[in-house]
Amino acid sequence: MAHSLSAKKRVRQNDKARTLNRARKSQVKTQIKHLEAALEQGDVQAAAEQLRLVTKKLDKTAASSTMHKKTASRKKSRLAKRLNALAAKSAS
Repeated sequence: MAHSLSAKKRVRQNDKARTLNRARKSQVKTQIKHLEAALEQGDVQAAAEQLRLVTKKLDKTAASSTMHKKTASRKKSRLAKRLNALAAKSAS
């Protein structure tokens, strides 16, 4: 347990940051689930809209240092790849 005032403050700061980070990561996961649901249904328009929202959420999360920028970029790339595959499959 922390004894000094600065250590106690750091515990409070860490707790606050952990709460915010968990909330942000949870929101990203929820957005990804919405996109995956649209992909499963085969709805290219809805999936494209969801990808736009996921991209926005990932960028905001990466900007706040909750997630590394390259992790967010990798997730966006993989999701876009799945959307493009669905679009190509439905076009043919």
